[in-house]
Amino acid sequence: MVNEQRDVAQSVAVIFGVTGLVGKELAKRLISKSKWRVYGMACRPETMPIQSCNYRFISCDLPNPSDTQRRLSNLRDVTHVFWVTWATRFPLDSPECCDQNRAMMRNALDAILPNPSSLRHFSLQTGMKHYVSLQNPLDGQRVCYYNENCPRASARYNFYYHLEDLLKEKLANKVGWSVHRPGLLIGSSRRTLYNIMGCLGVYGSICKHLELPFVFGGTRECWEEVCIDGSDAGLVAEQHIWAATSENISFTNGRAFNSINGPSFTWKEIWPALGEKFRVRVPEEMFLQDHWYSKVMAGKKEVWRAIVEKEGLVQTEMEALANWDFLDILFRCPVKLLGTRDKVDRLGFTMQCKTLDSILNYVDCMRHEKLIP
Repeated sequence: MVNEQRDVAQSVAVIFGVTGLVGKELAKRLISKSKWRVYGMACRPETMPIQSCNYRFISCDLPNPSDTQRRLSNLRDVTHVFWVTWATRFPLDSPECCDQNRAMMRNALDAILPNPSSLRHFSLQTGMKHYVSLQNPLDGQRVCYYNENCPRASARYNFYYHLEDLLKEKLANKVGWSVHRPGLLIGSSRRTLYNIMGCLGVYGSICKHLELPFVFGGTRECWEEVCIDGSDAGLVAEQHIWAATSENISFTNGRAFNSINGPSFTWKEIWPALGEKFRVRVPEEMFLQDHWYSKVMAGKKEVWRAIVEKEGLVQTEMEALANWDFLDILFRCPVKLLGTRDKVDRLGFTMQCKTLDSILNYVDCMRHEKLIP
């Protein structure tokens, strides 16, 4: 049964990370709803500004407490915060990463909370890596599917935990908050370090331009078996809004939700359809274990620039869209990161997506945004 929704009259959202995969989708969806106004926050200006009288972009250096205070302290009407950003300066499994991400959120909270409080809900996005140790993913639990009640991994440094603990300290019994844990995010952005669609889009474009075979490089397990959940950025955005506005959820403290598409998938099933979408040559043997994207795509920056020029695309450097080390790690991941949807389904969030449909849809989105040909 779908939960009753709060009256969202005069609802005002601030989206931290509005230029990212989920941030863009959140902004579009909230602006399209009546009686919402939106502040979009990011460190760098938008490349494709959102045009709406109900939207205002604010550039803010969150690690800088004085700049954050100056930019945010006058936002006295905010009712909902969506935190879909993180600092990428340091390695994920480092104490510096934890310190910087915690400082960014603390700076934002220190600027927003002292105002006459109209804040109703804070929505935090982390990820399925909540369930495994970043230092050694083979340590800890060996489960088939992670649910939201699984304990934290025995990891010393995971900035997800630091952010949850900070919200518990700052908001407990004052403002409701929720945590959302997507798997492999599927969306369109030029500002995302781990961008599967950017990687696939650039790889497919270069294969077509150079008439190279479109092959999958990784382990046979990652090729043939269900290893990770897809998370459509639009679905994740809708879940954020659902949790923030549903009466019996929005006032709870730290309720966590896996944020995944639902139906499982394998890359072996998806690859032929993806090759057809990119109009590239898919060989009969699509799997090639010794194919490393970081090696094959090395030295291809000028090729990408030529494609951008020839096709009249937005001027974007290859590394802004494609992270080849990430693609190699993803397709050779030694553990399975799979979650259950039992909790959200039971509580009334029943939106699901087929991961192939999500991927093909965002190929079209990237083409519409002139990011790929």
